[in-house]
Amino acid sequence: MPEDEVVAGARARAEEVGVTAIGQGVGAALGLLASLLEARSVVEIGTGTGVSGLWLLRGMRPDGVLTTVDTEAEHQRLAKQGFTEAGIASQRVRLIPGAALDVLPRLTDGHYDLVFCDGDKQEYADYLTEAVRLLRPGGVVAFDNALWHDRVADPSQRDPETVAVRELGRTVLDHDALVPALLPVGDGLLVAKKVWTPEV
Repeated sequence: MPEDEVVAGARARAEEVGVTAIGQGVGAALGLLASLLEARSVVEIGTGTGVSGLWLLRGMRPDGVLTTVDTEAEHQRLAKQGFTEAGIASQRVRLIPGAALDVLPRLTDGHYDLVFCDGDKQEYADYLTEAVRLLRPGGVVAFDNALWHDRVADPSQRDPETVAVRELGRTVLDHDALVPALLPVGDGLLVAKKVWTPEV
C-alpha cells in the first residue's frame, strides 16, 4: 500500500528515534476499519511518531477525534508534527502522555468505535479488559504484532512477550462478547468486534 509524503515523513522520524512503526498493510487495514465503522471516537495505545494515527484519522469521519496515549512525550511531539503537516485540525487529536493503564480507566464507558493497541505486549490482556469496557456495541478492538515475529505459533518460544500475545489470542477467541479474526498483515493484526449483549 503506497504512503504519501506525510506518512513517509512520520515513518522516517520513527526510525530516527528507534520507534517501530506499523507496517503499511496494517495502516491500510486500520484506515479501512475506521472507515467501515464511520468512526467518530478512537483510542490508540502507543502514539509513536503518528504513523498509525495518520492512517486512523484518514479513515475516520471528518468530525472524528483520536485519543492517543504514549509514555514518551517526545514521540507525541513528533506525531503532532505529522498531524499538522497533514492538515488535521488540532481539536481532532487528544495527545495524552502517560501509561495506558493509568489513562484508560479515566475514559468513558461505551463511548468509542475503535480501540487500537500497540503498546507493551505484557499489558495486552489488561488493554483488552479496558477496550471491552470502552467500546460501544459493534465497536472493534485491534492488536498489532499478534504473530510477534512468528514466535506465537511456535510453542517452544516462552519469553514473556510471546506468552502474553499467545494468551491474548486464546482469551479473545474464548470471549463471549467478541467476534475475532486474525488478519495476516504486517506482524499480524488481531481484530475483534464487540457484540451487543442484553443487560441481565
